[in-house]
Amino acid sequence: MTMPARTRNVAEGTEVNLRNPAPNSDEAHVSEHGLSSPACVQPNSRAEAGEITHPKKYPFSKESVIVLVVLVGIALHLVLRYQLILSRSSYGIPLLAALILGGLPLVYELALKALHKEFGSDLLAGISIITSAILGEYLAGSLVVLMLSGGRVMESYAVRKASSVLEALSKRMPNLAHQQQATGIVDVTLDAVSIGNTLVVFPHEICPVDGVVIEGNGIMDESYLTGEPFMMSKTSGSNVLSGAINGDSALTIRATHLTVDSRYANIMKVMRGAQQHRPRIRRLGDQLGAVYTPLAVAAAVAAWYFSGDSLRFLAVLVIATPCPLLIAIPVTIIGSISLAAKRGIIIKDPSVLEQIGACRTMIFDKTGTLTYGVPELTQQLVGEGFDAPEVLRLVASVEQYSKHPLAIAILAGARKLKLPLAQADKINEPPGQGLEGTVLGRKIRVTNGRSLIRETGTAETSLPPPSAGLECAIAIDGAYAATYRFHDAPRSDSKPFIAHLKNKHQFRKVMLVSGDRESESQYLADLVGIKAVYASKSPEEKVAIVREETRTAKTLFLGDGINDAPALMTATVGVAFGQNSDVTTEAAGAVIMDASLTKVDEFFHISRRMRSVALQSAVGGMALSAAGMIFAATGYLHPVGGAITQEIIDVLAIANALRAALPPKTLVDF
Repeated sequence: MTMPARTRNVAEGTEVNLRNPAPNSDEAHVSEHGLSSPACVQPNSRAEAGEITHPKKYPFSKESVIVLVVLVGIALHLVLRYQLILSRSSYGIPLLAALILGGLPLVYELALKALHKEFGSDLLAGISIITSAILGEYLAGSLVVLMLSGGRVMESYAVRKASSVLEALSKRMPNLAHQQQATGIVDVTLDAVSIGNTLVVFPHEICPVDGVVIEGNGIMDESYLTGEPFMMSKTSGSNVLSGAINGDSALTIRATHLTVDSRYANIMKVMRGAQQHRPRIRRLGDQLGAVYTPLAVAAAVAAWYFSGDSLRFLAVLVIATPCPLLIAIPVTIIGSISLAAKRGIIIKDPSVLEQIGACRTMIFDKTGTLTYGVPELTQQLVGEGFDAPEVLRLVASVEQYSKHPLAIAILAGARKLKLPLAQADKINEPPGQGLEGTVLGRKIRVTNGRSLIRETGTAETSLPPPSAGLECAIAIDGAYAATYRFHDAPRSDSKPFIAHLKNKHQFRKVMLVSGDRESESQYLADLVGIKAVYASKSPEEKVAIVREETRTAKTLFLGDGINDAPALMTATVGVAFGQNSDVTTEAAGAVIMDASLTKVDEFFHISRRMRSVALQSAVGGMALSAAGMIFAATGYLHPVGGAITQEIIDVLAIANALRAALPPKTLVDF
């Protein structure tokens, strides 16, 4: 059953917008022709169209090979040692081989970093590898290699996930269009579509190009592209956007843009630019290591210089090995990721746990984040001689037979007042012409204001003045009875959540950046307490705003639509709601599975606690190591004793780090 276009934005003109009650059917509505690589660009313009040409992928990276080599070396060492197959001097050979094959490439890279004056915790690890080899502590050196290369494998995985955002965009787009020709409908590749071609978009397919409707009536879900929260009614003369999901009726359109210039291709261009300009994040371990590494090396050199004993240099470095940085911090992060997963928060990029506490600008998308993305009946303006509850009862009695999105809002309003519904008959809902029926002998007509004026002869001055949001007009027995106004329903926790951001989480600026209209965006901002409002913004404009804000302070962007994906990648931290789109969830550093601002606050507290535990483990471990370095520098702790002492420090640091996985008493403070 086709949903009719019976609402309009009286204030802003022509395009009618409706709401799909189940907006998260993005992938469910993908055309059967969707393939993993779009042919949505001209042969000579593939890069310009935003299509991504991925570099050749190899099954194993250098770091993963090193991890494998070291693991094999350690395993062989343990087998040979405990099976006593070889002599004591021989079962260290696998470790030495692992140390050479795995350690040398890492040490070479770290040496290059040192030449560029980049001093992090991994640099001290490189010195420790060399020191372990000189001391004959092959097992310790192999473990350091394993920790260092294993961390890099995780980092490279995060980078690959970032590029998969573009792949998800590509997969979503069909590679064929249904062109109407003299002989019938023929499937053609998108690069064969020219401006002026007539195309047919079948029900539930994704629109392949920008165009204008020339035949048919229906609706399209453009919310992921534009930020408009409601389904957009389409009739002859309406514009359609590439990437929008068609409703239940086939539409015939005339292409107005080439695929390389269409809306979806432009979003891909923006996404590509956003990925190339992602902010470089300095990790907690690197920040601490930048201070700790030079001090440790200086202490070792000083011990050697003043004592003349090279063993003191080695002893200081052994106990200075930054295992609290290399192990305790990752353990803390992994524990926090586990805790977040139990709370329905998926951490895709571990760095967001470190960065979110430093964010000082919070940027919200509107639809689906601060709102539920469904219409709510917010105002009933009844005509003279009519009773509001009785009108609502009659209208709801007709609407209970409708699949129209606004019917849900009207029925919810009737239930709220506990109005008893009556049986209706003679229900008629022709496409684009509204809804009518008979209830208790009275003829009910629900349509837009212009249709009502034309059909009933009602004077236009009898209708209320234009207002933000959506409206529908009601006639009873041929006379104007009421105007109903609808708005995108705000989440119940939006206002208290925003109110507590400044005092509880040190956010200095809160912004609303939406693709929705000015009237709707400002209406919501006034309700929830946001002063900085940017409305009717395209994905390109959102990226520009986020990039500008990120220059002055670290930013957190919260969104849920495809049009939010570039901004999610541009912000310091991107958080996505739900699973409305693979593109959005791939672009975000964290995904809130249960779309709730309470869960966002839990994420804040998990991050804060993670940073606290990580600092305790890392700084505490380094402090104990510093104390041990003093004993080693003064000759009271030899290299073997230093290695044993460092192991004890590591155990204490890791034991403390494991607390991150334990849930605290509360994770919400609003």
